[in-house]
Amino acid sequence: MKGIVFTEFLDLVEEKFGLEMVDTIIEQSNLDSGGVYTSIGTYSFSEMLSLLQNLSANTSISIDNLLLVYAEHFFSVIEKNYPDMLAMYKDPIEMLSSIEHHIHVEVKKIYHDAELPTFDVLEKTDTKLVMIYKSSRAMHHFGLGLMNKTFEHFNSKAEINLEKINEDGTEVKFTIHKN
Repeated sequence: MKGIVFTEFLDLVEEKFGLEMVDTIIEQSNLDSGGVYTSIGTYSFSEMLSLLQNLSANTSISIDNLLLVYAEHFFSVIEKNYPDMLAMYKDPIEMLSSIEHHIHVEVKKIYHDAELPTFDVLEKTDTKLVMIYKSSRAMHHFGLGLMNKTFEHFNSKAEINLEKINEDGTEVKFTIHKN
């Protein structure tokens, strides 16, 4: 997992819960990296999972809800650092349907060894999008949060439903109805 995911996560934890919480979850997590991350480095997903689990235990906020909040934070990083990519799209359905064949291609140009989830589009109209998310990391709530922020970015609203295809969340069906 790319370091930017870790650095931004720890920035969010500091912003929302304070520097002491950052230190606490790093100490509790027993990380190979020691909790020292660079944005261009690559780190084990198990470290992110441990940080999330310890933050959840210390705050009594579910991991899914933490991932939603983190996704909102991360979208602001995308807006700030990659405005040209966002400007290529005029509609949230158009943007979300291009994740696999455009956005992830661009991410791979920047982070060659990034391990990204896949999004297979099953159905697309002007007001509806059905996609299958697949990832061994089961961070579908992070994806959901990014989707929510995408609609907000375009001053639009949607009802987004997720249905776990695999109980462990490694395969999820997103059905999006734009309002």
